[in-house]
Amino acid sequence: MAVHRSQIEVSGERGDEPVLVSGPLFDDAVDKPTVGDWLLLERESRKPLRRLERSSLFRRMAPGAKQAQLIAANIDNVLIVSSCNHDFNLSRVERYLALVKEAGCRACLVLTKADLSDDHEQYREALKGHRDLPVVLVNALDSTSVESLRDYCRRGETLALLGSSGVGKSTLLNSLAGSELAATSGIREDDSKGRHTTRHRALYAIPDGGLLLDSPGMRELGLADVSEGLAATFADIGELAEQCRFADCAHESEPGCAVQAAIASGELDERRLHNWRKLGREIQRNTRTLAESRAQERAFSQFVRTVQGHSRARKSGEE
Repeated sequence: MAVHRSQIEVSGERGDEPVLVSGPLFDDAVDKPTVGDWLLLERESRKPLRRLERSSLFRRMAPGAKQAQLIAANIDNVLIVSSCNHDFNLSRVERYLALVKEAGCRACLVLTKADLSDDHEQYREALKGHRDLPVVLVNALDSTSVESLRDYCRRGETLALLGSSGVGKSTLLNSLAGSELAATSGIREDDSKGRHTTRHRALYAIPDGGLLLDSPGMRELGLADVSEGLAATFADIGELAEQCRFADCAHESEPGCAVQAAIASGELDERRLHNWRKLGREIQRNTRTLAESRAQERAFSQFVRTVQGHSRARKSGEE
C-alpha cells in the first residue's frame, strides 16, 4: 500500500497490485488517493470507481506551492518522532502537533535514541507546556523499550509515524512490527543525525491486526486550514488571552495583558508565544493561497465543461 509518482499500490482480495489513477474522478487534488485511503475498484479492469469517505486527512503546503500535498488519510493515532540529540526542536514538535490535533487523532511524542543522551530530564522540562501530550523515550533497537507504544497500534487502527529525516522512524516501525518492513541506516558521526532511508509513503499490515504508516522525513511542513489544531496546541495561550483587559489585545505591551504577565512570571515560555504567532501567520497566508487556487480550479473546470458542451453541440448539429 504505497503512493508513487505515476501509480499507487493497493492491497485487496488479490493481494498487492499496482493501479493507475487518472480521469475526472480524481481531478481535484484533494480527491486524489493517498496512503490510507480505501478505494472501490472495478473487479475486472481494476479501475478505481470511488474513494470512500475519509475519517481524517493529513496534508501540508510545500514551499512555493499553491496546492496542498496529501500525506495520509484515515489515521487513528500518530507518533510524532524526534530524537535525543541535535534534532530535538520544540517548535517543530508544535507544528506537527497542530496538524495532528486538526485531524482529531491521538498523539504521542516519541524521543528515540535515548541511549545517546545522559540527560533525559532536559527534554521533559522543555515539554512542560504540553502536559496533555504523552512522552515516551525509547531506544528503537531495543524491542522491550517500545512495548509501551503497543497501545497506539491496536487491531483495526492505523498508526502514522511523523518526523524529520533520520530520527529513527523506520527503525521504530520495524521494532513495532517485529520484522524488517522498512530499510534503516546508521548515525552520521558529524551531526548525530540518521541517514534518510524512507523514499515514499507506505502502509504496512502487522501481525497484531493494525496498520503502520511510514513516511519520508519532511524538511518543510507548511500548515494550512488547521486553525482549530493550532488553537488546541496552544490552548494555554487562548485561556490566558480571555483574561486580558482588552478583547483585541495583541499581547505585546498593552496594559492588563494576561499573556505578557504569564511570561513575566515564568508561567508561559516566550518562545511559545512567538511560535503561536509565527504558525498563525503561516496558516492564514497558506489558507488564503489554497482558497485562491481552488477558485481558479473551479473556474477552469467550468471553462472546460463549457468548451466540451459547445463541441458536442456542434458535432450533433453537423450530424
